[in-house]
Parts: sequence; C-alpha cells; structure tokens
Amino acid sequence: MHHRITRRGFNLGLGAGAASLWLGGGTALAQNKTISIGTGGTGGVYYPLGGAIANVLTKNLPGMQATAEVTGGSVDNLKLIGSGQSEIGFTMADAALDAFKGEDKFKSGKVPLQTLLVLYPNRMHVATVEGTGIEKMSDLKGKRVSTGSPGSATEVMAFRVIEAAGLDKDKDLKRERLSVAESVNALKDRKIDAFFWVGGVPTAAVTDLAATPGLKMKLIDHADLADKMNAKYGKLYAAGTIPPGSYPGYDKPNHNVDVWNILVTGNRMSDDDAYQIVKTLVERKADLVAVHKDAEAFSLENQIQSRSPIPFHPGALKYFAEKGVKG
Repeated sequence: MHHRITRRGFNLGLGAGAASLWLGGGTALAQNKTISIGTGGTGGVYYPLGGAIANVLTKNLPGMQATAEVTGGSVDNLKLIGSGQSEIGFTMADAALDAFKGEDKFKSGKVPLQTLLVLYPNRMHVATVEGTGIEKMSDLKGKRVSTGSPGSATEVMAFRVIEAAGLDKDKDLKRERLSVAESVNALKDRKIDAFFWVGGVPTAAVTDLAATPGLKMKLIDHADLADKMNAKYGKLYAAGTIPPGSYPGYDKPNHNVDVWNILVTGNRMSDDDAYQIVKTLVERKADLVAVHKDAEAFSLENQIQSRSPIPFHPGALKYFAEKGVKG
C-alpha cells in the first residue's frame, strides 16, 4: 500500500486510524508494516537522508516498508505525527519542544512525542551574495529576505535569530517564505537579497549557489546571538562553525548558531519496533554516511538527553542500555 504526502502535508492514503492499526502490529499485520518518514524539501539534507533511512529499514527489517516523504520540514513533520499520518519525522530540537509543549505554531494542541535518535547538528546559514551591501546582521534591515518555507523549523529559528539581532521580522524586513532551493534561485535572480536556511553541511542548494559563475556567496556571522536565544528559549542553541571548504570557493569559517536534529515518533510505536529501528540505524550507519556525511553523528555517544528536549522512546533506551549508553 502506498500513501504519499504532498508538499502541503496532506496524506492521500492512510488516515489516522489506519496508520495506528498498521503500526499496532496485530498478528495479521505484524509482518506488513508501512512506516512513513516525514523529511523536508528536495534541496535540503532531511530528504536524501530520509530516503537512505527508508531504504536501510526496508532492506534490513523483514515485513517493514518505509517511505520518505517530501514535506515543508520540521513543523509539518510534527503535525503529521500528531494527526497519525506519519510514524516518524525529522525535526529540529526547538520545533519539537514547541510541539511537545503546545506552543508557538502548535497552540492548537500538544503533540505526544518520543525521541528515537539524536541525529546531527543543524547549522544556521544566513546567506547572501556580494553586491547586496550585507556584511553583518544589522545590514538586513530594509532588505528582501527569505526566512524559510512555511512548515519549516528554518522559519522558527530564523525568527529567533532576527529577534536576537535586535530586528523586527515584520517591520524591518521585506519577508519572503521560500524553501532553500527557491531561496537560492531567487537570490541568483536578485529577487531577494539574503536568505536563512538551517540544515546540514553541505546543503545541496547552498553548494549550487556557491558554485554559480559570476556570483560570490557570503555567509553572515551570527554566533554571538546564541546566548541571547538560549536566555529566552531554553538551552537549545550553541555557537558553531561552518568550516572553510564546506562550499565551493568559500575558504573562511562562518561563525553561526547550531541546533540538534532529532528523529521522533508519536505515542503509538511499540517498544519492539522502536528498538529494531534504532538498532538498525546505528548499526547500518555506514550505509547512511554514504548518502550524506552528517550521518557520521548518528553515533551512540550523541544519544544523550541533553541534546534532545524530548524524552527517548523506551525501545530506544533498551538498545542504548545494551550498548552501555544511559541515554
């Protein structure tokens, strides 16, 4: 059975009841489970990594069919889990905490969540090109800026970075809501002056921008804002670095703000399913690294609760305990 999720996040196949039936793993369905994994847009890292995870699970867990779905990103993925339309989702830690508490974009209701795996740090890119006059965060005032697609955690975090920089997202910017691929195209065409994108390094769309003839990409430093963001939103963020050489022709470090990515599920997954999924992803990590090097971080030493604001699933904790990790 196939069920696809469009970019707007609608599920065209299984409804919430059916999804929980499939996941419940009754005797008749125990060997035939369909797992939908919410990822992100095609220009980011969640989508290719989600595809790799789906392939690894389908290949190594008999009776499990996992599919990676294109979505708007973290916020959409969390809402799809809440409605029972997805079983697993990629998300940034800050968006997950909002969903867990029922805040910000989740004021309509809390989403019951459990962490399966701490993934890798997402690195905020504040990208522009030479000729826009943007050298530092305050230069964004009055500019045309994309803050990420609706339904993305890029938008959530971009608003917090902008706020910490002392700017008003509504009054100081001419704001667009574009995906990373759309942002890159708009910047190339000079329809916008800069964009925010939080993702793995390298992100394919940003590589494309950096490699464009006739343009010189610039990444704006903003690591000094992490403390101010943490003071307001909890200890979710850290000053980080996008290393030199991460993008074509970009030979200096960019001092940025990082947030961890986590893989989450709702409250319907059995302990055994969670155990098998986590065990498979950790032990088949090499297959995932072959798709994107950020999967190197899918390691046992990163499975610590301080990196995720969402409690670990008991099935995940069982596997970590077997490996001598407290979680």
